[in-house]
Amino acid sequence: MGKLTVLALRAVLVVLLAGSVFVQAVMVPLLAADMEQLNPDYAYLRTPFLVITVLGVVTVQVVLVCVWRLVTMVRRGTVFSHAAFRYVHIVIGALVAAALVVFAYAVLLAPGDPVAPGVVLLICGVVVAILGVALIVLVLRMLLAQAVARDVEAARMRAELEEVI
Repeated sequence: MGKLTVLALRAVLVVLLAGSVFVQAVMVPLLAADMEQLNPDYAYLRTPFLVITVLGVVTVQVVLVCVWRLVTMVRRGTVFSHAAFRYVHIVIGALVAAALVVFAYAVLLAPGDPVAPGVVLLICGVVVAILGVALIVLVLRMLLAQAVARDVEAARMRAELEEVI
């Protein structure tokens, strides 16, 4: 991966992380203040909605930090090691957690009439999309496992060749 690519990816990660911190620090309290004027029939949605929002942002932040660490490993040339699996596993776990958080949001909105049923269905579609991304990362993890195994095998063969020479 070229230096320009790493720099561009890191710039995007910084912007996304700063945006997520802004959402947590500014937007969630503003949302909480706006939700105080909710119809009393839907006041029970306020706290779960805010908790789900914060948890969703946290899952995004976890993924961003892990991608940053993986990019660092790529830049150093150490990504084909067992240490990379820790970050990939965390990304997969965070994506599954994000899907569960979004599904909890759909469950929260499903009963009664706070939103149209089509909106709940769209939210469930987002859950499927997030799980699809988690499956893609799982496939990429399998490719990483193959690459690490080949790298270990190549190192073993080099060592044997050096012994022969």
